[in-house]
Amino acid sequence: MKLAIDGRGINWYNGSGIGTYTENLLKNLLNIDRNNFYQIYWSGENYESYQKENTNLVMCSKKYQRFFQDNFFPEDLKRENIDLYHIPQNGIGLTPEVHCKTVVTIHDLIPYIMPETVGRGYLLKFLKEMPYIAEASNGIITVSEYSKQDILRFFPIDESKVFVTPLAADKKYMPLDKELCKNIIKEKYDIDKPFILYVGGFSKRKNVYSLISTFSKLVNHMDKEYNLVIVGSYRDESQELVKLVDKLNMKRYIKFTGFAPDEDLPIYYNACECFAYPSLYEGFGLPPLEAMSCGTPVISSNTTSIPEVVGHSGILIDPHSDKALLDSMELMLGSETLRNEFSKISLLRAKEFSWENTAKKTLDIYNEIYKRVLEER
Repeated sequence: MKLAIDGRGINWYNGSGIGTYTENLLKNLLNIDRNNFYQIYWSGENYESYQKENTNLVMCSKKYQRFFQDNFFPEDLKRENIDLYHIPQNGIGLTPEVHCKTVVTIHDLIPYIMPETVGRGYLLKFLKEMPYIAEASNGIITVSEYSKQDILRFFPIDESKVFVTPLAADKKYMPLDKELCKNIIKEKYDIDKPFILYVGGFSKRKNVYSLISTFSKLVNHMDKEYNLVIVGSYRDESQELVKLVDKLNMKRYIKFTGFAPDEDLPIYYNACECFAYPSLYEGFGLPPLEAMSCGTPVISSNTTSIPEVVGHSGILIDPHSDKALLDSMELMLGSETLRNEFSKISLLRAKEFSWENTAKKTLDIYNEIYKRVLEER
């Protein structure tokens, strides 16, 4: 097959779920597949590792992205006689001018389900284009069974058109020496108390407001001092949370680190006592899996896709119940034996997910769609 993949999101959405997915999928596809040809649309730098005998990188200007999507890509796909074109960023960029077979990755339908948590510009674009994307594409990849059911609920399409390929944690997420990691966090971020960790953005659907307010109640329940450490870039949404911490007089106990480089995240996961992630909605939920891959005990939600990821390897609670969250944090911090048990189970569970498996399943999907195309001829 001659395949084309829109790889521009690797640089455009670096650090986000879409960027992480596109990067790891493409790298692993190229590692396992030497038979098919890959036309990769690229924007920016750091492309050297994608240059293989069976690849061709086409450089695209971000400034003129509409020209490339509406004009250049359709012509290039036709000129290169591409069999299948994969658009990983929720299918955004698929236009009627594309006449080859297409597969899109729709990660979730958050703009449909929780529109108040999405920026207005992206919301309008998503709502406008998604019905066409769902109908026009020849195959839809999504990242969980829950997201698959959401897609089928909103769009009247054949179920056989929707495929599930779970995500995975990067290989850098692994068990490390806990005391060494604690020392690094102390020296670099001035955090010297045992702590609960949160990583994962500040959208309202992440429910960090509830985590902060519940932790403020936990402080009075424990016989020693703990911190809640919140890792992430300062943006508009985070400022409201900072104000909440001030209002609760919790600055001594709740620490905002701001942006942390990728190489520090495994250190954070290994240094903490447990990881708390009471999200209201996830298409997959990568941060809990990253924590599990480090052997970190996880407290997360019993809703949407999260149980598919965490399974029985963590404490799953109703994210709308502050009492359930409070009880679970108190239980986890109060028992080293329990934390050790969840640590062992988490590591076993995390081994069930790998980017190589994601790539293999994706390649099977390419072949399945291509097979259907040949049968139609």
